Amino acid sequence: MKSASRAILAERLTAQGLSGPPLADPAAVAERLLAVQGQDPRGFRLAVRARTDGLTAADVERALAERELIVTWLNRGTLHLVRSEDYPLLQALTTPPLFTSSVRRLRQEGVSEAKAERAVETIERALGDEGPLTRIQLRERIEAAGVRTDGQAMIHLLFLTSLRGIAVRGPMVGKHHAYVLVRDWLGELRPIDREKALAELARRYLVGHQPASDRDLAKWAGLPLRDARAGLKAIGSELEEGEEGLVSLAKRPAPEKLPPPRLLGAFDPVLLGWTSREPILGPHTSLVTRNGIFHPFAMANGRALAKWGLAGGKVTLIPLQRLPVKIATALEHDAAEVTRFLVSD
Repeated sequence: MKSASRAILAERLTAQGLSGPPLADPAAVAERLLAVQGQDPRGFRLAVRARTDGLTAADVERALAERELIVTWLNRGTLHLVRSEDYPLLQALTTPPLFTSSVRRLRQEGVSEAKAERAVETIERALGDEGPLTRIQLRERIEAAGVRTDGQAMIHLLFLTSLRGIAVRGPMVGKHHAYVLVRDWLGELRPIDREKALAELARRYLVGHQPASDRDLAKWAGLPLRDARAGLKAIGSELEEGEEGLVSLAKRPAPEKLPPPRLLGAFDPVLLGWTSREPILGPHTSLVTRNGIFHPFAMANGRALAKWGLAGGKVTLIPLQRLPVKIATALEHDAAEVTRFLVSD
């Protein structure tokens, strides 16, 4: 790797909270990264683990129960873990482009617009009357209202309800993530000034992903390139241009050394923040499958070098190249930390 590329990687891993002092708690991780991909429940918990010290999965559950964090569909139409106070910004900016595909998918699932409206009204009423409800409980109520939930219909009805800012995933109920009404859980949301919001989005994105380009921001947020450029232009006085034309906030922490060997979960944010994953994956592109699955992987010296899995409560490492003894030993120690962290999972 060229020295410039290694310098960029060191800066990004520092921004990501993988290098340097550990972050304080789950909310601090979500604040740093702004949005943590969340369709894999264990994956987003492990993203917290990799950036903190001494916590367990129960600390993530506690942050969800105490309304510090929520999970909902935002950037690119994907579930994300975010701080409750960051939800209005991301909801206002990243969900409008998703409505067209939502209507199309529901139609493909045999749900008309009228039936979809009935389902959304049913979800809103049920959550208002009964409080947090799981997907299984909401399915029962939607079917009782005469709307089909077969195939992918149920998930797309919940998707539409979330896009409209009606519901999000809040606390855990047993092993299931329950939905809540936004207005009950988070209060009434204030209107967002779009121009100011794009500037704040650009600023907050760079905090967790600098250095980066306008195309990196657009891909991460799922926004048109013109919006990414508008946001960056609005904070132009706060930026510095560096290697390869990438920009960073002028006021930022100095880059730390590359992080020690570490196990990262499925869909870790370090693979999802930029247009290219090559600096991390190198030749190991099999870690990301063609159907969009991001495998858990081990990283050392800023590069992916093994897959790993968890079966029977034991971490199994699958090297993708020869592992030096020192790195293999460090990963064994981190595997024990993964097991400890997931004790409440």
